[in-house]
Amino acid sequence: KCDDDQASLAETLLLAVFAFIPMLRSPTLIPPCTAFWNEAARLILRNEHLNAAALTNKADFSSLRILVPTVLHAQMLRAAIAENINHSFIPPRISTMDAWLSLCPPVEARPEAARVAALYAELRNHGWLKQLFSARRNTDLLPLAQTLICLSDELTQAMLPLLRLSPDEVKKRWQDALSHLPARAKAVLSEEAQLVWAIWKGQLDANDRCAARYTQMMRLAETANEPLVWISPVEPSPLEQAFLSAYGNRQTVVPILLDWRARMLRPAFAAAWPEIANDPEPISNLVESTQGIFLCQAHSLEQEAQLGAQTVIDWLVEGRSRIAIVAQDRVVARRLRALLERARIGVTDETGWKLSTTRAASLLSAWFDVVTTRADTASLLDFLKSPYLAPSLPERASHVMNIEMILRRANVTGGWEAILSATDGAEREWIARLREASQGFTAGRRELCAWISQTLDALAALDAIEALQSDPAGTQLLALLESMKSACAGMQERMSFAEWRAYAALQVESAPFIAPQSDKRVVMLPLNGARLRSFDAVLVVGADADNLPSRPGETLFFSNTVRRELGLATRESLQRQQLRDFCELLQSNAEVVLSWQSVKNGEHHPASPWLQRLQLVLEKSGVPALPAHKACIEQHRLRTVRIQSPRPSASHLLPTRLSASAYNSLSACPYQFFAGHMLGLRALDDVSDLPEKRDYGEWLHHILHEYHEALANNPLPADARLAKLREMSERRFENELSRSAAALGYYVRWQKAMPAYIAWCEEREKDGWRYEAGELKRESRLAFDGGEVTLHGRIDRIDRNAAGELAVLDYKTKPLDSLKKRLKNLEDHQLAFYGLLMEQPVADACYVALEPKNGRIGHASADDQTYPQRTQALSERAVETLAALSSGAAMPANGVQTICAWCNVRGLCRKGMW
Repeated sequence: KCDDDQASLAETLLLAVFAFIPMLRSPTLIPPCTAFWNEAARLILRNEHLNAAALTNKADFSSLRILVPTVLHAQMLRAAIAENINHSFIPPRISTMDAWLSLCPPVEARPEAARVAALYAELRNHGWLKQLFSARRNTDLLPLAQTLICLSDELTQAMLPLLRLSPDEVKKRWQDALSHLPARAKAVLSEEAQLVWAIWKGQLDANDRCAARYTQMMRLAETANEPLVWISPVEPSPLEQAFLSAYGNRQTVVPILLDWRARMLRPAFAAAWPEIANDPEPISNLVESTQGIFLCQAHSLEQEAQLGAQTVIDWLVEGRSRIAIVAQDRVVARRLRALLERARIGVTDETGWKLSTTRAASLLSAWFDVVTTRADTASLLDFLKSPYLAPSLPERASHVMNIEMILRRANVTGGWEAILSATDGAEREWIARLREASQGFTAGRRELCAWISQTLDALAALDAIEALQSDPAGTQLLALLESMKSACAGMQERMSFAEWRAYAALQVESAPFIAPQSDKRVVMLPLNGARLRSFDAVLVVGADADNLPSRPGETLFFSNTVRRELGLATRESLQRQQLRDFCELLQSNAEVVLSWQSVKNGEHHPASPWLQRLQLVLEKSGVPALPAHKACIEQHRLRTVRIQSPRPSASHLLPTRLSASAYNSLSACPYQFFAGHMLGLRALDDVSDLPEKRDYGEWLHHILHEYHEALANNPLPADARLAKLREMSERRFENELSRSAAALGYYVRWQKAMPAYIAWCEEREKDGWRYEAGELKRESRLAFDGGEVTLHGRIDRIDRNAAGELAVLDYKTKPLDSLKKRLKNLEDHQLAFYGLLMEQPVADACYVALEPKNGRIGHASADDQTYPQRTQALSERAVETLAALSSGAAMPANGVQTICAWCNVRGLCRKGMW
């Protein structure tokens, strides 16, 4: 805190800028401290040049205008003035520059969104630009357009006042700045420099936003009729300096800035970071320690977030009501916020998360994916699962699940027609609405306003507007689209859908998301958001070498030398200002905890170099080191509960229909049967563009059924059968190859197997068996004590011999040896189960291996002497098992390892944990 004598000595920083104007006072400097606003209020109230009338009346300060950086600063200054007066008064008019300009007559200026779109439309017409910046598509020039707009604004901020006074001087300054480039760099950057110069001058001619703002500011200065106090934590920009100078020609102007002289800082800070001082002075010894600064090292991201959350909770328990979290590490900050919200502690977020990270923005992105891919299954399902889509649709969640199950089971990879053919009922009507809404996006090129209107109309047709309006992020997304529509109303340039999508994504990515503020006890903010603010306690997360200082963005086109000559921000100036912000944070708050991860990816992760420099200065001066902060997380002793093997009993869930695969599951593991066939829990089928082995099996089933039915109706000689089978196979695989070229491998595989299959059929005919029927659906009833169940299945093929005996055959695309092993070990009950479905006794059953070995195809047959006994034994065992389940028998998870290795419900039974 500085007194009047110190304030009088502080008027040196901007004397060269302000002293030549009589009514523009030299800056009043206040060092960074907790009492900044109290000191500023005291200086304002005692300044006779500002408050001549108020000093007489001692109550009316309405003739004074004060400009502060933000609305929060206005509230703090108003409170400080009230504290210093201690009686009723009329306060001065305190506002921000933006708020003051909003009361003035508007000046025509092109909105930011329109400027980017217009510049992009111009850039895409020049092919050499795409070659210069290695752009493959027109849309790659959109980020370039935005970068050029930002660079133009920087140049306007730095040189517009000089340009209005002397255009030739600006051009000379530009050429002098470029002359600092090396000769090789000049050759490389000559075209870029000309591009930047032309675009900047063109933007100024097109009512540039910064130029319009400068015009409004100068109009205010020309009509100044009240004293002005300018309060800022940073030095005025050239535009602001010109405004203050013009205002000072008519009225008294008193700038109040931070005092960055070395003697006004804590000695430790001045010694550790001499570059932040305007007049660095050598510090001989440190007479004070850095009290109130604590270090907190964590060994992982999760631990840093947990310690930070516990620290905030401890501060709240102590009664602190103004707590700040400085989010240097955004990932840790997100996790910290989640932990606090789990503890029901609201966090007011001022960090400005990108709108593109919200669920509302993902709805728009997902819709564009659906339109672009013409209803790719993955994109469509992602879009349908958005909580904003058709919330009023009855049983919406079950409709989404039904659509997903249908598309996965049918392996529909995408396409409106294919999806509509696979669905029916309410699901089909919903998909039809989506297709209708997407039709308008297939038209060629159109104006941006038309694209925005089409997008809003599609969201309305899909019943998403109301849900978006009820969500803070959705409301901001709709407002952004409406503002873009208004900004681009007069644009005649046409864009394709791909360009509109890229442009919309760029705008959403650039827009910040402002979360609603309910609980203001804990606020999360960036480092520069803490300027001229003090809190009861501050937690800085990410005080490590990677995040403090923050890495500056790439400075396209110009080197730091050129930027310095042009008066633009350089990496050094940005880092110096960031270090000042950090120093101000430490000096303006009574308690600051700096946390970081000391171990990252298994390796040592150092603290910020700024902290290391401070610790080194403290150690060299013999001052105690920065103490460690300890946050004690309360430990809870958990009672150990031994996990038991699951043994559910659910007689009321016993299914009324039973297939061969379901009975195999019951025999392999009762718990697997319980989860899959009683609870109905099944793994979702994968949707794949590539055909799988199950698809290959279905193709062969279809081909062989068609082949044998054709031979049964029109017998062919042996030498013509292979050609017939090839003809049918060609027709089937031609259709599959048109859908996916990956089916070629299976086609070649079947071509090699066809001669072997024909040879096997001839040998079977010699044994007396003839094709009877194929692909037959059969059902039979099985009664047991307590009820009955319907057995059902589809039999691939039935043969009959001369004696009238039947044989059941099942096609398999597996090697013959594995099939024989299954029958030998009695691991499979499928063939015996088929015997229960037949009305007549079956003499034999076998698996036909369609995978040739040594050029031959064979079959694995159940012994014809034991097959009837196997069928009878299966019937008796099924009756006994179903009767036990009906009476409430337990269903343990007793599957062997070979079963568990491929089980979809192992995560439920938790085998291996008990």
